[in-house]
Amino acid sequence: MADHVLVTGGAGYIGSHTCLRLAEAGFTPVAFDNLSNGHEVFVQWGPLERGDVRRREDVERALDRWNPVGVIHFAALIEVGLSFGQVGDFYETNVGGALTVLRAMQARNIQPFVFSSTCATYGEPQYLPLDEAHPQTPVSPYGRTKLMVEQALQDLAAHGGIRPIILRYFNAAGADPEGRIGERHDPETHALPIAIEVAMGRRDAFSVFGEDYETRDGTAERDYVHVLDLADAHVLALQRLLAGGAGSEAFNLGTGGGVTVRELLDEVGRVSHQPLPSVSRPRRAGDPPRLVADNRAARETLGWNPKRNITDMARDAWGWHGRPAPA
Repeated sequence: MADHVLVTGGAGYIGSHTCLRLAEAGFTPVAFDNLSNGHEVFVQWGPLERGDVRRREDVERALDRWNPVGVIHFAALIEVGLSFGQVGDFYETNVGGALTVLRAMQARNIQPFVFSSTCATYGEPQYLPLDEAHPQTPVSPYGRTKLMVEQALQDLAAHGGIRPIILRYFNAAGADPEGRIGERHDPETHALPIAIEVAMGRRDAFSVFGEDYETRDGTAERDYVHVLDLADAHVLALQRLLAGGAGSEAFNLGTGGGVTVRELLDEVGRVSHQPLPSVSRPRRAGDPPRLVADNRAARETLGWNPKRNITDMARDAWGWHGRPAPA
């Protein structure tokens, strides 16, 4: 029988793609999700365990029922902008929820823990590309909640019997090329799906926030990474822990190359064969001109090799959004 892996937030965007990759690697993923932001139809490669990471009894029930070999933790509130107005909710879910899961794991001596973190823990870049040694000075409550869990994991690795690997994402994008799962948020706030909604006529225009940055074309530059490449990294991290890796490691997950807003819009225009009207807006406070990952550590230690580029991301996302929404 395949080993079970508890995937908190497994009905969400990155969580569901990771469940797909886990199943392909021979595991049985158990999606633990309260479906507040996830989608039951995304749970296709293992059982769904309804539950909330903030409720200790829910987590304990899932761990006792499935006896997983490890936990991959996605469950969190993730919208940076919302975190400023919902500080208590973000700390309760992101920090309190993670600690609830970790305490239940400790009680059962389940040690492998792969944590979904973010480049937002770095804050304003002091140099580029960003490596794992870059100072962590987040500028949003969201980033601080993720950093707080990272710090707790350092203590738990040293004194609490947990063996964690921390994965810091840059900009997740794309979808399963076969169209089984993809990105679905309500409201949508991510650049690629918003551009696709413009191409489909569901929005009037794409807002470009700042066109006077010191970049190739004046628009902000970000490191987009395909969601399936991200999923692969989680499987590799779990396998490293199950093979006896000590844990307490952190890795950046980005391609190492940047894509500007204009380049993103051009790519969506190419794959959709549709015009993409845009409007220029003032810069948003706190938006750095460029964010690009140094991913050498993940390549060298995890053996992770992101295979897909922005063309793949735009094509796969266009294919997903162009299908009728599943029930």
